[in-house]
Amino acid sequence: MPRKKPFSVKQKKKQLQDKRERKRGLQDGLRSSSNSRSGSRERREEQTDTSDGESVTHHIRRLNQQPSQGLGPRGYDPNRYRLHFERDSREEVERRKRAAREQVLQPVSAELLELDIREVYQPGSVLDFPRRPPWSYEMSKEQLMSQEERSFQEYLGKIHGAYTSEKLSYFEHNLETWRQLWRVLEMSDIVLLITDIRHPVVNFPPALYEYVTGELGLALVLVLNKVDLAPPALVVAWKHYFHQHYPQLHIVLFTSFPRDPRTPQDPSSVLKKSRRRGRGWTRALGPEQLLRACEAITAGKVDLSSWREKIARDVAGATWGNGSGEEEEDEDGPAVLVEQQTDSAMEPTGPTRERYKDGVVTIGCVGFPNVGKSSLINGLVGRKVVSVSRTPGHTRYFQTYFLTPSVKLCDCPGLIFPSLLPRQLQVLAGIYPIAQIQEPYTAVGYLASRIPVQVLLHLRHPEAKDPSAEHPWCAWDICEAWAEKRGYKTAKAARNDVYRAANSLLRLALDGRLSLCFHPPGYSEQKGTWESHPETTELVVLQGRVGPSGDEEEEEEEELSSSCEEEGEEDRDADEEGEGDEDTPTSAPGSSLAARNPYALLGEDEC
Repeated sequence: MPRKKPFSVKQKKKQLQDKRERKRGLQDGLRSSSNSRSGSRERREEQTDTSDGESVTHHIRRLNQQPSQGLGPRGYDPNRYRLHFERDSREEVERRKRAAREQVLQPVSAELLELDIREVYQPGSVLDFPRRPPWSYEMSKEQLMSQEERSFQEYLGKIHGAYTSEKLSYFEHNLETWRQLWRVLEMSDIVLLITDIRHPVVNFPPALYEYVTGELGLALVLVLNKVDLAPPALVVAWKHYFHQHYPQLHIVLFTSFPRDPRTPQDPSSVLKKSRRRGRGWTRALGPEQLLRACEAITAGKVDLSSWREKIARDVAGATWGNGSGEEEEDEDGPAVLVEQQTDSAMEPTGPTRERYKDGVVTIGCVGFPNVGKSSLINGLVGRKVVSVSRTPGHTRYFQTYFLTPSVKLCDCPGLIFPSLLPRQLQVLAGIYPIAQIQEPYTAVGYLASRIPVQVLLHLRHPEAKDPSAEHPWCAWDICEAWAEKRGYKTAKAARNDVYRAANSLLRLALDGRLSLCFHPPGYSEQKGTWESHPETTELVVLQGRVGPSGDEEEEEEEELSSSCEEEGEEDRDADEEGEGDEDTPTSAPGSSLAARNPYALLGEDEC
C-alpha cells in the first residue's frame, strides 16, 4: 500500500475555506493571502474584477484586498475600487535588493532636489489620463461599459507602447476608479486639485489642468496642502512657480493642523511623537482663502454668505475651546448631509452643463492618494465627517457632503496619473501602500541620499566597532541599524528585522517627521530672495495667528527611546497599515505600567 502524502493543518484549513467559498458561488475559491507580512507573495486574484481587459491582466497587481462574502443584493463588489498597479518582475525586485546591499549612498546636491514639471509629465506626450468616450442616451448600460473598456485598453496600449516599464511610474490601471473621476468632473462647478506641498509637481498632472480649464471650461483651484511641513519660503516659491506656468490657476494654501512657524525646528524632533487633542479640525488654515477664491469664481451667482458665517462660528468656537485644552471634539454641530455615490458613476447620466443648479455650487476634490483630500473636507466642515487614513485607496468611491445649504463638496478617490517619476519617490509620497511593498530598501536609500537619516536618527553602523569612525552606508545598513536601535527582531531566529525597519522609516517620511521637500527650479540660487519675500512674512504671521501658541498648545511631545523595552508605545507590524483616524485623541503619556511592561508596546500605533 503506497504511503499517504502528508497533509498539514494549514492545507486542511485552506481546503475548508475553498469549500465554503464554492458554496457561496465564488469561482475556484480564490482568496487573498492578506496575512502575509512582507506582501511579497503573489496574490491570487478574484475573478470578479472586470475593469481590466485580458491583455494586461497578468501584468497587474491588485492591492488592498477586502474580505468578500460574495456579491451583495445589488451586485456590489467590495474589491471593485482596489488599486491596480503594474506588477514588478521578480528579477527587478531581486536586482533592487542587491543594489540596496551593495550601492554606497552619496549625498546629492541641492540642485538635484529641484523638480521641473516638464521632466515629470512631458506635456503633449501620451502621458495623459483616460477620457470618457462619447455616448448617447440610446446606448444601453452594457454597450456603454463595453465601449469604455475598449477605449481604456487603447489608452493603456499607447502608454505601454511608448515607454518601458522601467521608465514608467506606478499609475492606476483600474477603470472603475477612473469612472469615479469622470463623474466627479461632470457634476462639479469648481474643481479643487489637492497637492502635497513637499512635492506638488508630483501631484499636478498638466493633462488634467488642460482638460478642466480647456474642454470643460471650469475653474481649477490648486490647493497646496500640508504647508506646515515645509518652510514658508519654499511654500511661497512653489506658489509663484505655478502662477507663472499656469496662469488660470487659483492657488490656496491649506493645512488641517497648523503649527507655529516661530517655534524653532529641532532636527532631533524626528524622535518625538505628537499627540493631538481637542478641536484640531477647527484650527485649519485655508478655509478663508478658499472661500475668497470661490467668491471670485462664482461672481455673485451663488449666495455664499452661509459659508462665511460658518467659518466665523468655527473660528469663534476654536478660540473659546482653547481655554481648557481638555474638551472633546464637538460632535453636536449642524448635521452634514452625506450621500454615498456607489454605482452612479456607471450610469449614463451625462455631464450636467447647468452651472450652480438650484443655487448650489458643487466643489469637486480630486488628487493623488495621501495628499489630504479627506482631511481637507474635515477641515472645511470643522469636525470629522470623512474617514481618513494613510493607506492609499482608503476612499473607495466618491461621496458628496453639504457644507452649507448652498455649498456641496464632492470627495473623489485618489488617482495616480502616469508619469516618469522614480518609483522610489512615489513610495515616499505615499502613493503605494507601504505594508504591501515588495522591496522597500531602495526607497529608504533614495530618502537617505537626500536627507541625513543616519544623523537625524542617531544610528550606529552595524559593522562599526568604533562609534566615532566613519563608515560608508548603504540602504540595507540604515535599515539594519534602525532595526537594532528599535529592537525589531524576526520571530524565529531573532535576527534584525530589516523589512519592518524599512517600513518604519518610510512611515516616518510619510508622516513628515523625516521631511523630504523638493524645490522648484532655480530655488537654490534664489533662496535668500524667497526668505525675504513679503508673502513669506505674511504666511509666518498667518500661521502664528491660526496655530497654537503659549499655554494653548494642544500637542504633547514624548521622546521615543532607542530601546523597545523602555518606551510606552511601539511601531506596528509591517503588515498593519494605519487605518485609524489621524485626529483621534490619544491617552496622556506617563503610564508607569506601560513603561515597565514590554508587552504593552504591541497595542499602540507609531511610525
